[in-house]
Amino acid sequence: MTEGSQLGVTAVIVAVAGSTPRVVTVRSAFEVPPAFRRGDMLPPPRDALPGAAFNPQRFRTLQEGLRAVAEELSGLSLRYVEQLYTFGDRHRDPHELFGGPRSVTVGYLALVRDAPAGGETEAAEWRDLYDYFPWEDWRDERPALLDAIVLPALRRWVQAAAGEIERDRRQERARLAFALDGDDWDSERVLERYELLYEAGLVVEAFRDGELERLAGIEPSGIDPGVRRDMPRALGRPMARDGRRILATALERLRGKLKYRPIVFELLPPTFTLNQLQLVVEALSGTRLHKQNFRRLMISGGFVEPTGAFESQTGGRPAELFRFRRQAIHERTSARAIPEG
Repeated sequence: MTEGSQLGVTAVIVAVAGSTPRVVTVRSAFEVPPAFRRGDMLPPPRDALPGAAFNPQRFRTLQEGLRAVAEELSGLSLRYVEQLYTFGDRHRDPHELFGGPRSVTVGYLALVRDAPAGGETEAAEWRDLYDYFPWEDWRDERPALLDAIVLPALRRWVQAAAGEIERDRRQERARLAFALDGDDWDSERVLERYELLYEAGLVVEAFRDGELERLAGIEPSGIDPGVRRDMPRALGRPMARDGRRILATALERLRGKLKYRPIVFELLPPTFTLNQLQLVVEALSGTRLHKQNFRRLMISGGFVEPTGAFESQTGGRPAELFRFRRQAIHERTSARAIPEG
């Protein structure tokens, strides 16, 4: 095993197109080295988040490097950027299993206005964010796969625990993350839900990582070895490496900040209708909001102001255009941006 580590930067670039929250992905085509292959079956290319090794000679700061790498790969100009977390779990990058260095990446959340993605290689593309977390979108109704697949599988996982203490621990985690016993759904527990599904062996990445560890002659460590092979795992679109964990961290951060920071306006054009604003907030929160309550909060809370112009359209009553009041950042840094209920 090669000693040392490699520092990288990874971007979660988010936009909202109409009512669809989207994230920029690139393709990852990791191949198992020939000496470790079994037959001709190789892991297929997976969606990956834009990122690269950090070049300290070229960039003074990590964020400067992140902006350059992300903009080169995506072809987009980043607006709001904030650091998420440092991801450095052992074997998070499969190259480490086969002689590569330990991979540590600093994740960033970046918000942009919707625009075509491309980049230098034209390999970047937009994906619906809820393709990766279909259980997180409650806008139309409670996701059917929760009752059809997720909750029954989690109950089996709880009952399969070795001993009463472990069974109680699993039960509590499933109750908090997935409202297993009828509790209220907490929309901000995005990362907790994904990590629970991984540990329970209910996502493709769990078994993929285990198989790669076996190929490298290492005892799999990511999931409970007692998880049944016939448990359903087709839950959301998989990503390369720990991409879905980083993406879950970003979505959780976004949902939390919607309640006290007006970052949603970074995703909107300079002028917008209140309906457009509500659709963007709903897209990220995964819930529907009461129309009149939402509009009242936006206006009376001083987040928006009318422009005096109206949306040009054919047929129907033109909608009034608003703009974000930048003063709101200083006036209401702790105000809730999304009404409860």
